[in-house]
Amino acid sequence: MTSQTDIHVALVGATGKMGQHAGAAIEAAPDMRLVAQLNSKSQLEEILDSEATHVLDLTVPSVSESVVQFAVEHDLHTVVGTSGWSDEKRDRLQQQLGDHPDVGVLIAPNFSIGSVLATQFATQAARYFDSVEIIEMHHPHKVDAPSGTATRTASMIAQARAEHELPPSPDATEQDPHGARGATIDDIHVHAVRLAGLEAHQEVLLGSPGQQLVLRHDAFDRSSYMPGVLLGLRQVADNPGLSYGLDAYLDLH
Repeated sequence: MTSQTDIHVALVGATGKMGQHAGAAIEAAPDMRLVAQLNSKSQLEEILDSEATHVLDLTVPSVSESVVQFAVEHDLHTVVGTSGWSDEKRDRLQQQLGDHPDVGVLIAPNFSIGSVLATQFATQAARYFDSVEIIEMHHPHKVDAPSGTATRTASMIAQARAEHELPPSPDATEQDPHGARGATIDDIHVHAVRLAGLEAHQEVLLGSPGQQLVLRHDAFDRSSYMPGVLLGLRQVADNPGLSYGLDAYLDLH
């Protein structure tokens, strides 16, 4: 039996591996209905035909922004698990949400609650160490690098260190013609590994003379993301505007 208060979800990106797990989790949730499943060839108007109240976007970076713009334009609460949401894209979304003040959007670089906690712990610890670097390791089918989680972690760590007026990590490298030092995000070095047999893993390495702290999170299967996906869908309507990171919905402060 369906309650009028059930969350009616249109899933965009339903045929991907993450989408398949999410579809099964939504169907198993007692307070949700999966009312539409769209793939890359589907017309977004199918979302409206389904009478969805929420949209879950699990597409690819080149498509995600148009999906979210469509959802917001039609006053649908939206949870986004797609990478590639740059500052510029989020700024455009913020402007659009100004015309839809009752709509909630959550962009989650990672739905794993364990990963969110690891990032939070690393952010708290980073001010106590001279050096910080990040290694993110994923399956070889991932289309973007560095991962959204690593980018988010680097930005949060950099902000925490800046608030305590800490200098960049010491590094005497003068020549790196092959980019061996990795990407630099807000003065934090990030190294991406793509290897068969991996799923999603991240290490934050923090060091000072005589000691090292390593915070590592491992996701062995996409089922680890489902509690976070359901949490986002359940809370997004109660949080109008744009929320960036699942930690926005967790009591971590």
